[in-house]
Amino acid sequence: MSTRISIVFLFLLLLLAPHINAKNKKKQLLPDYVLRAERVLVVIHPDAGESLTSPMANRTAQDEVEKAITKWGRFNLAMDAQTADLVIAVRKGHKSGPVISHSPVNDRPVIFQKGDGGTRVGGQQGHGPDLTEPMPGGPEDSGPRMGTQLGASEDSFEVYRGGVEYPLDVPPVWRYTAKDSLNAPQVVAVEQFRQAIEESEKQSLHKP
Repeated sequence: MSTRISIVFLFLLLLLAPHINAKNKKKQLLPDYVLRAERVLVVIHPDAGESLTSPMANRTAQDEVEKAITKWGRFNLAMDAQTADLVIAVRKGHKSGPVISHSPVNDRPVIFQKGDGGTRVGGQQGHGPDLTEPMPGGPEDSGPRMGTQLGASEDSFEVYRGGVEYPLDVPPVWRYTAKDSLNAPQVVAVEQFRQAIEESEKQSLHKP
C-alpha cells in the first residue's frame, strides 16, 4: 500500500515540476533589438478608419504618442520606416458605424515642432506602401472611401520592428489595448511600453 502511495506521490511531483520551473523562470518580455532601439516611427495603423463624428481622432492620437515619447527621452523620432529601429502603429477606438478609410487627414508633410519635451521631428506618415505590401490594383486602391466598420472601443498601440520591408505585415512584437490609452496627458500606452522595457532590462541583467 505504501509503495502505491509513493508511486502516486512521485507521479504528482513529476507533473507539477514543469509548472514550478516555468513559474520561477524569469522570461525576458521584449527582444534585444527593442532594448537597443534608438529611433522610432509613429504611424496611424493602415486599418484604422476615421469616425465621421471624430475625423481627427487617429491623427491626434499620433501626435500625443509622439509628444509622450519625446518627453520620455529614450527614443528619437524617425522620418521613415527604413531609418527607424521600431515602428509604432496607433489606432483610436470608436463606435461601430460609418468611417472614412485612408483618410487624407492622416497624411502630413515634414514637421519640426518644439514642445515641452524637446523638438519633435515628423515626416510623411500614414498608409504608405513602405509599411504594408500594396494590394493588387496599386495606388488606385489606396484613396479615401466611405464604409462601415465594426468599432473597438479600446485604443491600440502596436510595436513592430523597423528597418525591414513592409514592417506592419508581421505580428507586432508588443501590443497594448485599453480604452483611452492614447489620450493626453498620461498616454497610458506609452507608459506601459516604458514599464515593459524597464522590466525586460532588469531581467536581461540577471541572465545566466
